[in-house]
Amino acid sequence: MSEHVEDLNRNQTALFPDTLEEYVDKENPVRFVDAFVDSLNIEKLGFKHSIPCDLGRPSYNPSDLLKLYVYGYLNQVRSSRKLERECHRNIEVMWLMKKLAPDFKTIVDFRKDNIHCVKGVFKEFVKICISLEFYGAKCIAVDGTMFKAVNSLDSNFNRKNLVYRMKMIDEHVSKYLAEIEEEDRREEQANSKQADILQEKVQKLMKRKEEYLELLHKLKESQAERGFPC
Repeated sequence: MSEHVEDLNRNQTALFPDTLEEYVDKENPVRFVDAFVDSLNIEKLGFKHSIPCDLGRPSYNPSDLLKLYVYGYLNQVRSSRKLERECHRNIEVMWLMKKLAPDFKTIVDFRKDNIHCVKGVFKEFVKICISLEFYGAKCIAVDGTMFKAVNSLDSNFNRKNLVYRMKMIDEHVSKYLAEIEEEDRREEQANSKQADILQEKVQKLMKRKEEYLELLHKLKESQAERGFPC
């Protein structure tokens, strides 16, 4: 008998649930994200492409891209490229996006085109999480920030407290969006730099190839002059 729990042979046929629905349990917070965004009137909030165009290539539904950003906000995923990767490897995101996998450029453009709308949705999301005691604890963490849970709106809120809480939420949402922008900028610069390095290497290889071809040509000419077969 083995002393360790036996693993599965990677070449062995494995049985998985038939649907994505079976991978996400009923208490998974991703279901709250899905229901929250579905409850919003995307057109009324002013999101671009909320009404499909009759001409041109079909665009992504703003609701789907918004769900991806809200999920990223809840789970501190601060990069459009990382959100893109989550669409391919994270079961929760696959469920939330219904297997849609937009590229990072589409994700970036959505945020830039709807920055004020996204910011408003984030603020509303945090307020709802707090008021509903989403995590069922005395304190809840949204974007790494601890907020005191609410037991009773009447007993816990006064005007001064409410103004402070709203200001705190606004500051942290703005900070998060700024961090996404900065992370995307850093990754873009890194990728651009890497592309420049690769291009430089390719140019060096091509130059070396030309030098070798020139040497080969001279060698053949030398052999021909000496009467050797080329």
